[in-house]
Amino acid sequence: MADTKITAGYDGMRLPYSPEAEQAVLGAIIMEPESIARVAEILPKSEYFHVSTHKVIYSAMLSMFTQGKTVDFVTVLETLKTDKSFDEATGKTYLMQLAESCPSISNIEIYAQYVRDKYDVRMLISASRDIIEEASDGEIEPAMLIDSAEQKIFDIRRGKNVQGLQRIDEVLIETFDRLDLLNRDDDAVKPVSTGIGDLDRVITGLNRSDLILLAARPGMGKTSFALNIAKHAACVSKKTVAFFSLEMSKEQLASRLLSSEALVGGTKLRTGKLSEEEWQRLIAAGDVLNKADIYLDGTPGITVSEMKAKLRRLKNIDLVIIDYLQLMNSGGKRTDNRVQEISDITRNLKILAKEINIPVICLSQLSRASEQRPDHRPQLSDLRDSGSIEQDADIVLFLYREGYYDKDKGENVATAVDQNSGECLVAKNRHGETSSVKLHWQGEFMRFTSVEAHREA
Repeated sequence: MADTKITAGYDGMRLPYSPEAEQAVLGAIIMEPESIARVAEILPKSEYFHVSTHKVIYSAMLSMFTQGKTVDFVTVLETLKTDKSFDEATGKTYLMQLAESCPSISNIEIYAQYVRDKYDVRMLISASRDIIEEASDGEIEPAMLIDSAEQKIFDIRRGKNVQGLQRIDEVLIETFDRLDLLNRDDDAVKPVSTGIGDLDRVITGLNRSDLILLAARPGMGKTSFALNIAKHAACVSKKTVAFFSLEMSKEQLASRLLSSEALVGGTKLRTGKLSEEEWQRLIAAGDVLNKADIYLDGTPGITVSEMKAKLRRLKNIDLVIIDYLQLMNSGGKRTDNRVQEISDITRNLKILAKEINIPVICLSQLSRASEQRPDHRPQLSDLRDSGSIEQDADIVLFLYREGYYDKDKGENVATAVDQNSGECLVAKNRHGETSSVKLHWQGEFMRFTSVEAHREA
């Protein structure tokens, strides 16, 4: 009843599989019913089997296991007969053959892994076929084709990373090991500092696998704040940072970094009218930034899968910053449902942070709702396009500058408000409390600093 070891797909591609391994897994379960618990995690669905007969048998076994029924020779045979998958004579004969074909019950995990590996190769062949068909149709843009191809391959790899349940004592050992490294000030496990001490104390820094949302209305300084974090992480903490900008060019980002580091106004950098002292400061700033591991990408409309592909080429990445969410593409088929697209993007960004095990900061626009309120302070309900943004993010930060709204209300009001004061509102924090952190805004240099750092300067 077993097929040949290599079968031809409908497009002529050869599909590898191991009939012996498939038979050994099923035979081991028949011989020792409890062994199904040892392979259900490796083979969670019947599709991992290639032989149609084996798919039917394993599907019945899995269904019985899920329902808490006993899985043995008799019960499996009765289930197959009830489902009319086999007649009694054929089913009984083949189940007996399976039991006899199992070399060793103790090796069932090894046999299951063989089955899984062959399935992965078949999926790779199938993905390759789909890629060829999509490319041959000529109906999809090349950038989307590459995006789709990378995602298909990545999905196969992600499917292989199956982690089992861990007993709490094992997890506690890992936790104490991490705490010990933190106590020894080991940079490998320390959160990435934002450069703002008060903010680090509230959110405990930028932690691995966290998705941090930085949101504000246009003109509040989101990009400047994100670049400040990137510069501090790379220049002070010696971290490797990837900055994806969907709005600004790489040259514009570099210019802002120079302005912030050299304390030379952005207007002067654009006009080139610089004093000798300012040139010297720029040269010194350039030397500092040259040594920083900051990677800039200005690809418009980039997708999460494109980011993954680029990040995989970097070694030891420590922080990813994306500017900004609403300009990203989901990578799927274009629809009129932008809310669903944003939901897909934020979910995939959280998966990205968890898989690469690094903090991901994503900038986001806020809706106009805050403009209608007297105090203009942003709220979680102001997040644009989707409630899933709040749901997927581990930390939500809002930037707010009162002076931004009061500067045009008249001289008396403007003088009453500090035009350089700002706040970082921690609106959501899975690691602790929500709070407000005072900031100092230097608009000329497009940078935020802590209030303490400003006073000491």
